[in-house]
Amino acid sequence: MPDEYLREMDVAKWNCVQVADWLTQNGFGDYVYLLTETHRIDGQVLLTLSENDLKQEPIAIPVLGDIKRLMLHVQHLQVTAGNSLSNCNHSYVRKVESSRMTVRRRNLPSPVESQSDTSLFEDCDEVSGAQSQHLDPEIWKTVLSFFYIFTVFLITSFVMVIVHERVPDMRKYPPLPDIFLDNMPYVPWAFEVCEMIGIILVSMWCAVLFFHKHRFILMRRMFSLMGTVFLLRCVTMLITSLSVPGVHLQCEAKDNDIWAKLTRTLEIATGFGMTLQGVRTCGDYMFSGHTVCITMLNFFISEYTSRQRFYYIHTITWVLNLFGIFFILAAHEHYSIDVFIAFYITTRLFLYYHTLANNRALMQRDSKRTKIWFPLFSFFESKCDGIVPNEYEWPLSWPKFLRENFKK
Repeated sequence: MPDEYLREMDVAKWNCVQVADWLTQNGFGDYVYLLTETHRIDGQVLLTLSENDLKQEPIAIPVLGDIKRLMLHVQHLQVTAGNSLSNCNHSYVRKVESSRMTVRRRNLPSPVESQSDTSLFEDCDEVSGAQSQHLDPEIWKTVLSFFYIFTVFLITSFVMVIVHERVPDMRKYPPLPDIFLDNMPYVPWAFEVCEMIGIILVSMWCAVLFFHKHRFILMRRMFSLMGTVFLLRCVTMLITSLSVPGVHLQCEAKDNDIWAKLTRTLEIATGFGMTLQGVRTCGDYMFSGHTVCITMLNFFISEYTSRQRFYYIHTITWVLNLFGIFFILAAHEHYSIDVFIAFYITTRLFLYYHTLANNRALMQRDSKRTKIWFPLFSFFESKCDGIVPNEYEWPLSWPKFLRENFKK
């Protein structure tokens, strides 16, 4: 199919029959039925194909040579016809044209023939056709989400006071058997190190929020997810009270006075439940709040920073996350099952939330069920119709040179 014909047509508007004709004319007639009949690949889908799409299920073309040749034709089609669906097209064309100029000067093999689609599209990971086209910050919803998590923290603090009074007597109920704790000596300073790791992650997350263009959406998601997990933690703590995980934990005297309980609640809330702030609690062992915090921070930092440009930052946050969990256990402040459950619930809830938020088709198909089971999600994400891109800006009106650099 000549280039002049491609330029006259909008490839994105091709139907499956036209794609079949294009495949046949380029020598891929054996795959016409697979691609256009079985998988209904039209012009829009054709322009978004990658080499991995052709290699993996459900397409899984078995002949490597055909995969490479077909991908070269698809790449040529993307450059020649222009991909109106992808925001990455212009950067791709510039990269290919620059590579071709280098080839002409150095008499090297064409990079389109020698490189896979991964290297050519490495800048497209942050941009896709599923990006949100409506990114209203809706500050009032962010404020509501803040009040939500603030209320949940107060409830959590009060529940921690209640379960403190219900903690089983250590003389009658010694620490439960635990594979890790039984084989790991008690490290007195480990819990403080875990909280220092949490402070480092909070600082990194605040820096991301400061520069991220869509900071209010990110804050809203953080508050709603964190509040939901801690609300679930309140329920689990109330249902079952476990014995303390370590003999070093000496619970303070219990006080039945309601005003003393409220005072203790405020102490825990204002100290954010941190030992570094002088807060000591017993009985909140069903799953670890410290694990929830450091894991949620790790996932948010990794999600809302570029995978290419911030690769080392992602590595650091994961290392901090894993070391933080280790130090919780080394301090014998929680059972191993507490940490495991906290990590699992936090990561699953984060992934479920973002899967729904990034795939609006799922939301439309199950909108009624989502409103019932995830009412906060339906409310907070009602005007976000896709992936929130990682775009950054200098948020202040001064100094001007920094603002101009971020615009570049």
